[in-house]
Amino acid sequence: MSVDESMIHDIVQKVMANMQIASPASGMHGVFQDMNEAIKASIEAQKVVRCMSLDQREKIISVIRRKTHENAEIIANMGVSETGMGNVGDKILKHKLTADKTPGTEDLHTIAWSGDRGLTLVEMGPFGVIGAITPATNPSETVICNSIGMIAGGNTVVFNPHPNAKKTTIYTINMINEASLEAGGPDNIAVTVEVPTMETSSIMMKHPAIPLLVATGGPGVVTAVLSSGKRAIGAGAGNPPALVDETADVRKAARDIVNGCTFDNNLPCIAEKEIVALDGIADELMNYLISENGCYLASREIQDKLTATVITPKGALNRKCVGRDARTLLSMVGVEAGPEIRCIVFEGPKEHPLIATELMMPILGVVRVKSFEEGVETAVWLEHGNRHSAHIHSKNVDNITTYAKAVDTAILVKNGPSYAALGFGGEGYCTFTIASRTGEGLTSAQSFTKRRRCTMSDSLCIR
Repeated sequence: MSVDESMIHDIVQKVMANMQIASPASGMHGVFQDMNEAIKASIEAQKVVRCMSLDQREKIISVIRRKTHENAEIIANMGVSETGMGNVGDKILKHKLTADKTPGTEDLHTIAWSGDRGLTLVEMGPFGVIGAITPATNPSETVICNSIGMIAGGNTVVFNPHPNAKKTTIYTINMINEASLEAGGPDNIAVTVEVPTMETSSIMMKHPAIPLLVATGGPGVVTAVLSSGKRAIGAGAGNPPALVDETADVRKAARDIVNGCTFDNNLPCIAEKEIVALDGIADELMNYLISENGCYLASREIQDKLTATVITPKGALNRKCVGRDARTLLSMVGVEAGPEIRCIVFEGPKEHPLIATELMMPILGVVRVKSFEEGVETAVWLEHGNRHSAHIHSKNVDNITTYAKAVDTAILVKNGPSYAALGFGGEGYCTFTIASRTGEGLTSAQSFTKRRRCTMSDSLCIR
């Protein structure tokens, strides 16, 4: 890190202490006590944003990118301090990735037809004021990513953040508005409330001035926006399997899978949650996982203790375990692991609760299969029809093709760590709102616009 970690910690504690009350009067831009007042301010800001040129919007976005870099360490520390999830180093990388690779106005493309009967254009216009629900797992990253794309499209946005990440979200929203003001834009291009609740979320979803809802989170919140009667983008859960066949570079596969699984303690929804390994390479894969990649092999007794610890009797995740590192999870079941331990592995059936459940923890269950066909069937079952993300390690193009068609996910990573799909060590842009359920896939500025056709009949054809 470019700044001493103890210094950053002290800064974060001061920031958090000063944010016990956050309102426009206290100097926090875009933060209101009442959701209706927040929406009203967003409506007024959108009247300005929709009239701004693409260049003017891009100036705002450029300052957001710069401020995200400048605040990456502070926001990362705030996120870990407030939620208890993830790790600071990876969150810093995620913020920098979001700043650098989230598409802005360059993502908005005009389609044109010119012929004997004139000229027709299809352009991307703003929805207006967008309502967005954000998670505790990637709170500031999602707010920054959504804001860049939504502002690029000429919109403003009302956020109802996860209550467990409200201070981090408020800090981020204030930063975004400061960026707008610095670039000559309006205040309140992104707004929220001091105390987000189910009630404030309901007000936002029902407000007649909000035509588009975007939810990033679990199945419950996605179902809520899809039941609103409005246009909705739903980025829900996943349980991404990593299939390793007998043609794979097994040593590299082990390294890539652990790197992807442990990134920010497995909080990204695209991260590897379990492994499906063909019998011919399963032993070799397990050896590399344990001997070269810092994996702890959990005995049956430890598996049972972990299951009882990380999953409640009602089948829900223990929130105190989500986003924790492997050593912390092991200490919860009485195992003192060394600093080299990054991940917990074991072999079990696909129905094992630590395999079939999306844990968001660095725990990798390995399911051994006898054939590639069984591997595909097992991976599809484990993905639970979320159509979110899946991964494969193979040098057989036919196998990769078969797997891709079978899982039918928004993201498929071949022969790499999961985070390559977000442009980190891979090509393409970054997003933290992956709308598999509603079909948009990796959202960008285009996703937050509506298509408008403009036709000039019998004119403007110069041939």
